[in-house]
Amino acid sequence: MDPIALLTRMVEIPSLSGEESALADFLVETMRGLGFQAHLDKAGNAVGILGDGPTEIVLLGHLDTVPGEIPVRIESGALYGRGSVDAKGPLAAFIAAATEVGPLPGKRIIVVGATEEEAASSKGARYAATTFTPACCVIGEPSATRAVTLGYKGRVVFAYQAETGASHSASSDENVIETAVAFWSRVRRWAETENAGKKMFDALDPVLREVHGGSDGLTESMQFRASIRIPPGQTPETVQARIQGLAPTGARLRFWGADPPYRAEKNTPLVRAFLAAIRAEGLEPAFKVKSGTSDMNVVGPVWNCPILAYGPGDSRLDHTPNEHLDLAEYQQAIAVLTRVLQLL
Repeated sequence: MDPIALLTRMVEIPSLSGEESALADFLVETMRGLGFQAHLDKAGNAVGILGDGPTEIVLLGHLDTVPGEIPVRIESGALYGRGSVDAKGPLAAFIAAATEVGPLPGKRIIVVGATEEEAASSKGARYAATTFTPACCVIGEPSATRAVTLGYKGRVVFAYQAETGASHSASSDENVIETAVAFWSRVRRWAETENAGKKMFDALDPVLREVHGGSDGLTESMQFRASIRIPPGQTPETVQARIQGLAPTGARLRFWGADPPYRAEKNTPLVRAFLAAIRAEGLEPAFKVKSGTSDMNVVGPVWNCPILAYGPGDSRLDHTPNEHLDLAEYQQAIAVLTRVLQLL
């Protein structure tokens, strides 16, 4: 197998959240050709299994990407294209490393390309959480080759909607847009108070995502969508209750995408295997925690096993118009993962 050809083809196949079937089919066919027992599961995940034993090692990546077309090309040693970093690079590295290692005595290496990670649903990971009972798990997310990620903030996504009767622009009464802005200002002030003296990973991060206002001449309306990243010590339930308490009378709030923050243990056989493998590649290992969320937030609390996130790529390029993956780094990440699987 040519790992670069595999990744290039994966990036060439569009796979927006909810539209991953073409890529899933391709990966099932590809993994079968590489010796995996491969199938599509009920969530549309592409699942490939090597070996047959009681110990499960799950390599959980995701198939889907955010919108935005980037011409797929190799330029100056880097592969450009949507999903090259987030997170087809890590998933392709999982397949390549598992293929290199082959079946291990007493172990099942399970590669999962999950659906809808970029959506608030995390459909694929939620289904996988009910299907497997791994001894350890690696989440496929860009960490850069020498680093492992041990924690992610949680998240709550919510929508705000309100309407009032139309009013004259000269009226001194607060209009529906001003009421919404005042509410969001209260949310921001609450977060700033909670965040005083705290570092990035321990802070609340409220962000507006979409804003729409309008009038039909009789009714004025205002809608917006926002997300709040949740640090350890907070829960989706406590954050939701606080937002509801800050909302104006008559406004309607809808919540979804509630995932708790998660931080994995640092002193585990899985972490030690990665540290040894990274050093064997001549690199100095590092640890990261991230302000975003991943499928670790979904499966970590369920599986309660050694877990971390790893993959090639600069996460600062996630979702950007300049998304690209250094191919030398990609191949080095495959070497690290191959060593890890041999050590476990």
